[in-house]
Amino acid sequence: MPQQTTEIRTASFADLNARTFHDLLKLRIDVFVVEQNCPYPELDGRDVEPGTRHLWLTDGGAPLAYLRILADPDGARIGRVVVAPTARGGGHAGRLMTAALEVVGNRPCVLEAQSHLVPFYRRHGFAVSGPDYVEDGIPHTPMSRPAPTTSAIDV
Repeated sequence: MPQQTTEIRTASFADLNARTFHDLLKLRIDVFVVEQNCPYPELDGRDVEPGTRHLWLTDGGAPLAYLRILADPDGARIGRVVVAPTARGGGHAGRLMTAALEVVGNRPCVLEAQSHLVPFYRRHGFAVSGPDYVEDGIPHTPMSRPAPTTSAIDV
């Protein structure tokens, strides 16, 4: 059986070609709009902002998982975290989240988790930062991760 080779890719909107952006949007729409039955304005204008970074995991060119990092005034915002139905359970979201936090660096970071995923985000250093709410019929929980602290090293 051949070994699956996956690769994490990162790009700004300006660095995405039309086919890649199409495939990333298709994954987002297939899961968030179709599978989760949530018609909402997927194209919110933030994908094209200069500070936005798109991260995705690919196998043979097809995206298996995706997220985006938005540059917000007080740090970073991670969103649109999605894994293709056929790729779930393979640790792809965890790999992407680890890569995303490397891109975020020492900035504080927030996200709006689907509430059933709070334990997943806790494993990546996020804590609940506000009351649950319902958006598009799905319970969500605001979460935040403070900027990592650096400790002084005694010399």
